[in-house]
Amino acid sequence: MNTPILPELRNRLPHLSRAATRVARLILARPGDASRMAIGDVAQAAEVSEPTVIRLCRTLGYAGWPDLKVQLAASQLSGVPYVHSTLQPDEGIPALAGKVFDNAVSALLRIRDGLDPDQIEAAIDRLTTARRIEFYGIGNSGIVATDAQHKFFRFDLAVVAYADSHTQSMAASLLGPRDALVAISHSGRSRELLDAVALARDNGCPIIAITASGSPLAALATILLQADTQEDTELYSPMISRLAHLTIIDVLALGVALRRGDQASQVLARTKQSLKNKRRPG
Repeated sequence: MNTPILPELRNRLPHLSRAATRVARLILARPGDASRMAIGDVAQAAEVSEPTVIRLCRTLGYAGWPDLKVQLAASQLSGVPYVHSTLQPDEGIPALAGKVFDNAVSALLRIRDGLDPDQIEAAIDRLTTARRIEFYGIGNSGIVATDAQHKFFRFDLAVVAYADSHTQSMAASLLGPRDALVAISHSGRSRELLDAVALARDNGCPIIAITASGSPLAALATILLQADTQEDTELYSPMISRLAHLTIIDVLALGVALRRGDQASQVLARTKQSLKNKRRPG
């Protein structure tokens, strides 16, 4: 099974039975411990039967707990924990900072390894030749869309970012095959964003989606740049996914700059020159 086990488990959560969900949440919360536990220990800790654990393994495509456990252990060998340990109320700032940074570094490494180079190249090719590029995001993803606009307009491209769902729908209805729409979403399930993306797709506009694999937005994508992150977005804003999305935008921007060569360099030089008088001498 090639899909990273923890992101896959997170994606399956909404579709699992109540008992299987308890096992899944145990593994997600304590992947290191779970990789060393016997099936009886897992069942006891999750308060389920051993057959429930086995059924979950088979749902994920594994022969049984030993097979899943091997893969889970392998996923812990990157040198950085996949998820930070649960913070305790009495922990100090050094522990907080360490766990947050470990989580971010690990997530970025795993997303890097999970990106399809062919899809990245296809996205860069499309953005380089597009008549018009639009970036859509709702909420926190709207911040990423705005950052993308700031990066891409400096290449003298027709670029705009929209974070308002009504504006997205109106703008999407005007896009066509010569344009490119980059849709950004952590969950890939925002109805307003999906409606706008569907409008653009119906018009023949290529869709570049930066989102979780297996999401409704991913299903609409012409080009999918998957960014599977493990975050509790019910309680916290999706910080790790935002870092991942910003990094993917950087990859695309640098790729477009390389494609445009000297033309991009000349445009960037002019924009930098325009800012010199706005800075105090050092």
